[in-house]
Amino acid sequence: MNLLNLLALPQSGAETFWFPSQASTGASRVDDLFYFIFYVSLFAFIAIVVATIIFSLKYSRSRVGIEPEDSPHHSTKIEIVWSVIPALFMVAMFWYGFKDYVDRRNPPADSYQIEAISQKWSWTFNYPNGAITTGGNPAIDEGEGLVVPVNKPVVIRLESTDVLHSFFVPAFRAKMDAVPGRYNYVWFEATEIGEFPLYCAEYCGSKHSRMLATVKVVSQEDFDTWVVAAADDSDLSPEERGKKLFGAKGCIACHSVSGVAGIGPALDSLYGKEETLVDGTKVAVDDNYIRESLLDPQAKVVEGYANVPMTSFAGQLDDDDISAIIAYLKSLN
Repeated sequence: MNLLNLLALPQSGAETFWFPSQASTGASRVDDLFYFIFYVSLFAFIAIVVATIIFSLKYSRSRVGIEPEDSPHHSTKIEIVWSVIPALFMVAMFWYGFKDYVDRRNPPADSYQIEAISQKWSWTFNYPNGAITTGGNPAIDEGEGLVVPVNKPVVIRLESTDVLHSFFVPAFRAKMDAVPGRYNYVWFEATEIGEFPLYCAEYCGSKHSRMLATVKVVSQEDFDTWVVAAADDSDLSPEERGKKLFGAKGCIACHSVSGVAGIGPALDSLYGKEETLVDGTKVAVDDNYIRESLLDPQAKVVEGYANVPMTSFAGQLDDDDISAIIAYLKSLN
């Protein structure tokens, strides 16, 4: 990587030292503003350094002598020049940035909206027709990620079930925080078909760096076919539907199914056994216990997890959903 690579402007959206390729309609505006600020700052830096060197040599004590030469103490013209010209550049930067900010906060009226729910350490994406996909830590979630159509404005409604996360797709120049207790929005219009990395850009715990997902951009025709098929789970067995819900509701983020305890107890090979509660009593892990744990998780807390509050799924799961999750947990034995 040489100096020319560092200073090069992007050519037709190509990848540069500073940015990945431009894969959305708003990416070029972000890059243009960055390079404008960068080159203005670079010019100012070089000008100041060069002037400092020149004045240091010209007016050094070894050349002038002990007594300093007389020099003017004030110049209105110089002060106006070095105040007004930088101010004009600052105003241009503000205007360009503010205009882009306003555009990014006002998505087109025909945008397609998807809900993105973040939790430690994965994403759940809910589509208007009921389709659900997931993505995140590859070690615990092999979900499909976010699927969107090309050349179609897409609004992502962001929410968090636990701590602060941040939705960041570098190729789209799209970034917005997911804040617990409120909704946030970010929108983009992808211009290239392909797969692009999706990161959480806000430190959210020990596996933050593994909270990775993918944005898959497909043609409108392929998206229309996919989203209908993704919403149709009528041909899934109860166990398969339960597995899908287990990932979509973020259960996998806290409960391992590989025998290793995480934030919460591991759930594989657990059905039919007994758990010791914080009060020392024991409870059988059966259908009723699982149902109660989903709807009122603080009713019977497992020993060792008193300080790990679990989210209640009351109002989020109906009886069929709960039965499917139970069937899935039974299948893990």
